[in-house]
Amino acid sequence: MLYGLIDCNSFYCSCQRAFDPDLKHRPVVVLSNNDGCAIARTAEAKQLGIKMGEAWHLVRNERKLSDVRWFSSNYPLYADMSRRVYQVLLDYSPRVEPYSIDEMFLDLSGFSDNLQTHCAAMRQAVQQITKVPTCVGWGPTKTIAKLANGLAKDRPELEGLCDLTDPQTRQRFYRNVSVGEVWGVGRRLVPKLHDAGIRTIEQFVEAKPAHIRKIMAITGLQLQAELQGESCLQISEMAEARKGMACTRSFGRPITTYDEMHEAITGFANRAAEKLRAEGLDAAHIAVFIQTNRHKRDDDWYANQFSMSCEPTNDTFAICRHASRLLKQIWLKGYRYTKAGVMLNDLAPHGQQGTLFSIASTKQTHETLMVAMDDINQKFGSGTLFPLSAGIKRAWKPRQAMLSARYTTRLTEIMEAQAW
Repeated sequence: MLYGLIDCNSFYCSCQRAFDPDLKHRPVVVLSNNDGCAIARTAEAKQLGIKMGEAWHLVRNERKLSDVRWFSSNYPLYADMSRRVYQVLLDYSPRVEPYSIDEMFLDLSGFSDNLQTHCAAMRQAVQQITKVPTCVGWGPTKTIAKLANGLAKDRPELEGLCDLTDPQTRQRFYRNVSVGEVWGVGRRLVPKLHDAGIRTIEQFVEAKPAHIRKIMAITGLQLQAELQGESCLQISEMAEARKGMACTRSFGRPITTYDEMHEAITGFANRAAEKLRAEGLDAAHIAVFIQTNRHKRDDDWYANQFSMSCEPTNDTFAICRHASRLLKQIWLKGYRYTKAGVMLNDLAPHGQQGTLFSIASTKQTHETLMVAMDDINQKFGSGTLFPLSAGIKRAWKPRQAMLSARYTTRLTEIMEAQAW
């Protein structure tokens, strides 16, 4: 078995650049929800000293950053671009496993004779079709492929491609690469490994299994075996079943009235229900939380959460109704709320659970309505149809002052070309 990992470089920023050639060599930064802090940076932005997590309001007026293009996060665009990358990869690998929005594992078995050429062609195809630059690493296990990908990204001399199939090549890198670079070795484990005299990957691989197990339990033994070339983790084309999902937001300004909070909670419940239906799931447990800003010394701190079990459902109106009931339990007047959310748990495939007292005709009517709503929102853009209780003006919605167009998911925001 041969595994590959392809990783999109500065993915959020690359998605912005894909639709604006003027950004090609300019520093680009994508901000978190509410235009808070940097969550993605191009190489040019990193060279200017912009750090991950740096607050935008503290640096936006610095003279040296005058050429930086700042963008509000545009998750519908990023998710669709990830889907497009995935579609391209299916032409180059029989099995593709999305690991995150910008990373995907590949089954490269059968391409060993011309692997370098094959991976280079795959990388070029992704660049040409989606305009997203990538790096590719490969090896006999997923852990080695992940390590190879990191080397391909960090070492310019590798030109975005790293082959760790040869044991001697791996040994050369293992001798000089920190154990902290290994997939699965988190920050908390690095000091423990250092205390045990394990600082490089070579030392980790050569350590006695009993020693590794004492520090990292069975996971450490699995990791050691993977780095030795013994595959313990397989490619999975089926994503693990969700245990829960949530829709939470920080507000663009504090909410002080019940009506506005009710709008927000209903909107979150509506979006969560849409996610359920998209994945063919029902939820049997709903929770709602609200909170103020604990860091604002002038405001009183308050946070609360309430939850309930219910008949399994993915019906927007049922979930909104339950969420409204929960909000009434925790709402307190006189506070300045800055964040809230709706969480759904006890998830199961749609229609698998039910009660003896379910009214079939009513459920069928609601399901037909949900299908119609989803079809319209998919055709004309998310948010075309929604419960009126979710509000129309939504003055509290998160700040997105620098939001780009949703070029690939909303027809009214598609790119326009002019012929001369």
